[in-house]
Amino acid sequence: MNQPAQQQDVPGVQSEMTPRPDCGEESYRGSGRLEGKSAVITGGDSGIGRAVAIAFAREGADVLISYLNEDEDAKDTARLVEEAGRKAVLVGGDLSKAQHCRELIAKAVSEFGKVDVLVSNAAYQMSHESLDEISEEEWDYTLDTNISALFHLAKAAVPHMPAGGSIIGSSSVNSDMPSPSLAPYAATKAAIANFTASLAQMLGSKGIRANSVAPGPVWTPLIPATMPPEKVESFGKDVPLGRPAQPAELAPVYVLLASDEGSYISGARIAVTGGNPIL
Repeated sequence: MNQPAQQQDVPGVQSEMTPRPDCGEESYRGSGRLEGKSAVITGGDSGIGRAVAIAFAREGADVLISYLNEDEDAKDTARLVEEAGRKAVLVGGDLSKAQHCRELIAKAVSEFGKVDVLVSNAAYQMSHESLDEISEEEWDYTLDTNISALFHLAKAAVPHMPAGGSIIGSSSVNSDMPSPSLAPYAATKAAIANFTASLAQMLGSKGIRANSVAPGPVWTPLIPATMPPEKVESFGKDVPLGRPAQPAELAPVYVLLASDEGSYISGARIAVTGGNPIL
C-alpha cells in the first residue's frame, strides 16, 4: 500500500483518509463464533475498532460502539453491525473521564443484560521530538485515555461478565520497542500489556480471561491525525512485510480471544506486527 502525505485534526476521520482503510467491510465472513454474546468496543467508530465491530457482529455478537465525537464514522460502523443482523448501540464521550467509563458499561448492561466481551481499544497519541514538547496536560490525558480507561471499564464490567467472559486490551509493538517520539503512548501500551496479564491472574477463578493484542503499524485515522505528513507517507514501510496492516488483518485475533475457541488463552500478548519481533 502506498499512502500519500496527509494530515488531519485529532482524533481523525476515516472517511477523509487516502486510501480508505480496509476494515473488512467487503471481506469478513463470520461463522457463528460469538453467537449470543454482547461486546463493548471502545474506539469502535474506525480503524481497528471498526474492524473488530464488523467481525464480532458477523460472528453473532451485539455490539456497543464507544467513540469520542466522530459521529459519522460511528454511524457507518453501526450500520454495518445492523446489516449483519445484530444490535448496535452508539455511545459518544470522553473515556479519559472515569464517570463516562462507568456510564458506558451501565448502558451496555441496560441494553444487553450482560457484558461478555470488553475490548479496550481507544487510544490517544501525539508525535514529539523532545521531552520539552510534552505538556503535563497531554501526559495526563494520554494515560487517562489509554490505560486508566481500561481500569475503570474493567472494574465496572466484571460484575456483569459471566464465566467465559473476555477482556481484550489493545497494546502495541511500542510496549517493548518504544518509539521515542511516542513516549507517553508507548508507556501506556506497556502498561496495558502488564495490566491485562494481572487481570488474567486476578479473574481466572471467575472464568474470565484477559489478553492484549500488540499490533505493529496499522493504517487508521490515528496516523494522519497525530503524525507529521512526511512520517505518514513512510508509515509502516520499515517492517519486514514492507507495509502497514489494514485493520481487517487485526480483527481475526480479537475474534479468537473473544470466542470460546480461545478458552485457554489468558494472560497472553498476541503480536501482529508484520514481521517485527516482540519480546
